[in-house]
Amino acid sequence: MHKLIFISFIVLFSGIANANNPRYQQLAASTQTIILHETSDQAASYTEYAAVADNVTWLISMSRRLEKYIPDLLEREAFLRTVYYEATRAGLDPQLVLSVIQVESGFKKYAVSHAGARGYMQVMPFWVGVIGHQDHNLFHLRVNLRYGCTILRHYLDKEKGDYFRALGRYNGSLGAASYPQLVFNKWQTTWRYISS
Repeated sequence: MHKLIFISFIVLFSGIANANNPRYQQLAASTQTIILHETSDQAASYTEYAAVADNVTWLISMSRRLEKYIPDLLEREAFLRTVYYEATRAGLDPQLVLSVIQVESGFKKYAVSHAGARGYMQVMPFWVGVIGHQDHNLFHLRVNLRYGCTILRHYLDKEKGDYFRALGRYNGSLGAASYPQLVFNKWQTTWRYISS
């Protein structure tokens, strides 16, 4: 089962970067712990997905929309199950997470930004030392989504539910409208989902 990795005290990022940089701040209590045993590149299982999903209509609907980015059906469904599971686990809307992934990496598993952010959700490597374990590979599907969702949840808690500011923090562009607006646009158009 899940191996728990506890961070038993509130981590200050002062040892990682300049304390005046707003990106490196105290973790919210809800994200002081990361639970992760998936150091391999395994997707969430159908059982894990079924435990958090009401039905399969979300998976079918999102699969059609994602086909142009991930043509292989099995790979696409494994990806979507994992997005849904990790987003739900972090208390996030799975469609928001899909929107972030589209804007951040264009659904490219091995994407690397000019700043060094990695994978689907463009997670900066310093996070491994802050909330994870040195064996975690940010290019692994489950690892990347767990980190990305945990980080986004942290910023959403820090900003008291303000998505605009939380997304700005996630992207390192707090105060600028372009990144949050891109994500909002994808969330309201491409990935909008209304359960029946």
